[in-house]
Amino acid sequence: MLWVKAFHIVFIASWFAGLFYLPRIFVNLAMVPPGSEAERQRLLLMSKKLFRFMTMLAVPALGLGLWLWLGYGIGTGSGNGWMHAKLLVVVLLLGYHHACWLLLKKFERSENRRSHVWFRWFNEAPVILMVVAVLLVVIKPF
Repeated sequence: MLWVKAFHIVFIASWFAGLFYLPRIFVNLAMVPPGSEAERQRLLLMSKKLFRFMTMLAVPALGLGLWLWLGYGIGTGSGNGWMHAKLLVVVLLLGYHHACWLLLKKFERSENRRSHVWFRWFNEAPVILMVVAVLLVVIKPF
């Protein structure tokens, strides 16, 4: 079980690196001046590659998490309300991941209407969700 747990943590940390960095690229994309097509294309290429990479990291992270939960019974039984809250955080993270994909598609079609300031705030969501998930898993408050 410790191997599964260790690799789960590695893949989660790697997935979060993408969740933290992709919106930072969106900040830069939102700031590209009109007519700077080479810069826009470079940032779009970076965004697409990072999104693909972080999606490939999310799959084993989720799979290993399911293995720990269902295979080893971590978080099952009474007194494990923390696991339900953590699963909600995971669902929110998957929604955030999907929202990143939708935003990337808007940038590709040149349909983004959001400012770089909005993307700076958007970038804070995975940080908050990570803190909540870690606190739930470590402290197990309920």
